Amino acid sequence: MTTPQLREESYIENILRLNRGKPGNFYFSFENVVDGQKTKTVRGVVEAAGRDHVILRELRTNHRFLFPMIYFDYAEFDEELNYFTPRQQ
Repeated sequence: MTTPQLREESYIENILRLNRGKPGNFYFSFENVVDGQKTKTVRGVVEAAGRDHVILRELRTNHRFLFPMIYFDYAEFDEELNYFTPRQQ
């Protein structure tokens, strides 16, 4: 009997974790107004990411943000991204 191998899946939080420390712009939208705006852009790096959240560190100020993933729109990175290598079955 063979043991099934665990492998990462291409969920956003996994991709963000693979690219921890890489600088980029992170965009969020909110249903309600937050600090006078419905959107927020953070110029920073991913410190951690989980199923329902991401922790970002702003590059300019070292300020840290904890955002629920439901508000995440997209990210733009300054360099090539790490991504999953497909495994042969």
